[in-house]
Amino acid sequence: MDEVDMQGDVFAADCRARIAFEVLANRWDSVVVYVLHEGGPMRPRALRDRIGGISSKVLNEALRRLEYNGLVERRRYAEVPPRVDYSLTAAGAALIPPIQALGAWAATHADAVLAAQDRFDRKP
Repeated sequence: MDEVDMQGDVFAADCRARIAFEVLANRWDSVVVYVLHEGGPMRPRALRDRIGGISSKVLNEALRRLEYNGLVERRRYAEVPPRVDYSLTAAGAALIPPIQALGAWAATHADAVLAAQDRFDRKP
């Protein structure tokens, strides 16, 4: 799909670009993808420690969502006690440039966004 086609169809109910927006819309999913990119395959506890501020439950939900969407792979090891780790798939790794672009946008515009939110909250 070239750029012109995507722009013309972006509001259509079946637009595939909506998949990307949905995947990136969750607060934690992009963070998990980025940390897996930086650290390689990781166990859930190591992910939680590296991310900080995320509960085990929320991390597990994010990992399940990412696995469901084909962005991470869950690998089980036949060990006692059982061990699992998560790694990015090719589709997950391909999200790194857009995530970095969003991070650059935030670095440039976050102060303006926060100021706008503050002004809005102070309106009578």
